[in-house]
Amino acid sequence: MSLNLAGLFPPVTTPFQANGDLHLDALRATLERLNGLPLRGYVLGGSNGEFVSLSLEERLAVTTLARAVTPPERVLIGGSGMESTRGTIALTKQMAGIGVDAVMVVTPGYYKARMSGAALEAHFQAVADASPVPVLLYSVPANTGVDLPQESVARLSHHENIIGLKDSGGDIVKIGWMVGATQPGFQVLAGSAGFLLPALSVGAVGSVAALANIGATQMDQLVQLFRAGNAAEAQALQWRLNGINAAVTRQYGVAGLKAAQEMLGWYGGPPRSPLLPATDAERAAIAALLSESGLMD
Repeated sequence: MSLNLAGLFPPVTTPFQANGDLHLDALRATLERLNGLPLRGYVLGGSNGEFVSLSLEERLAVTTLARAVTPPERVLIGGSGMESTRGTIALTKQMAGIGVDAVMVVTPGYYKARMSGAALEAHFQAVADASPVPVLLYSVPANTGVDLPQESVARLSHHENIIGLKDSGGDIVKIGWMVGATQPGFQVLAGSAGFLLPALSVGAVGSVAALANIGATQMDQLVQLFRAGNAAEAQALQWRLNGINAAVTRQYGVAGLKAAQEMLGWYGGPPRSPLLPATDAERAAIAALLSESGLMD
């Protein structure tokens, strides 16, 4: 049976100490607190985990800790994407050795001009062939400059070890097309809470979203309202979450998300350089949006 991804996944932030070292005690405390929230599981090594700023040893360290803390009924996904196919396969096997339930593989982006559909398909097929665990595709064009073509997703869905896609592009027409064109059982996840309700309406099964780090309860309420057919309340909640979601994603990024965590009593800590912490003005704006959204309550 294919791994069930239906539900909400936070791309867990990576806590750092003031000197920039990993703060594994804070990560443990964060995960233990997340264990009490209505989530399907966790992604370690996603964009909000600042994976591009971590060494390979650090990527494995945070995933190892997460495996120790994550209950067996929750799905643990490790981000194993690298710029080379060879490197991705190697890290994928190491993640599988730790005990992740699946890996999430981002599109390579440095040579974006040559990342055609054919190149991406060959990359993902090779990773899936070699991976001991299921593979989740990850398209985040705002960061990589590469948008995984929908036709490629449809073809890749035929691979028995590729079980789904996290799509952060936000094109609802494309998401709906992929839901309809991919193999039965292929699972599409919204890559942001900002289009969670529209994505659910065209067949997405859940979301991997930054906001789930601080707003899992509200996001789960939105999912439950949708499933119950309560469109008006679901729409109202989606609108209420949109402002704070934008603040902790495209507007202020990881630094904004970590600032919001601190305001809600979580450990946020600094982002890793070259990212800068949120300014006082940014923190004030985030605090106002947290209040408006209802998350501060």
